Amino acid sequence: MRYLCLYKPSKPEGAPPTQDEMARMGTLIEEMMKAGTLISTEGCQPSAKGARVRLSGGKISVTDGPFSESKELIGGFAIIQTKSKEEAIELTKRFLEVAGEGESEIRLLHEMSDFAPA
Repeated sequence: MRYLCLYKPSKPEGAPPTQDEMARMGTLIEEMMKAGTLISTEGCQPSAKGARVRLSGGKISVTDGPFSESKELIGGFAIIQTKSKEEAIELTKRFLEVAGEGESEIRLLHEMSDFAPA
């Protein structure tokens, strides 16, 4: 089972991690990669460097960042592979202990077999 984990930090957008936080995160990432549970992970640049594209009522609008609702901004993501949702939750708890205050949303990703004919 693959899960997408979206991290929403509670610290101000663009606040750089400390050297200690970087070292601890590096250790966790290395451990999870060796275990085969971490497929991919990246941090996001500040929303000022991004845009939101929306389709509503048949019309597309583009809003350049920065975005005002900074509490809801995604600070980074990881794609993990686990045997269960419970294992994904446990890995996410470990991540938050290193990353600090905030929340992570865990979403199960589709597999090709989900769309196979019955």
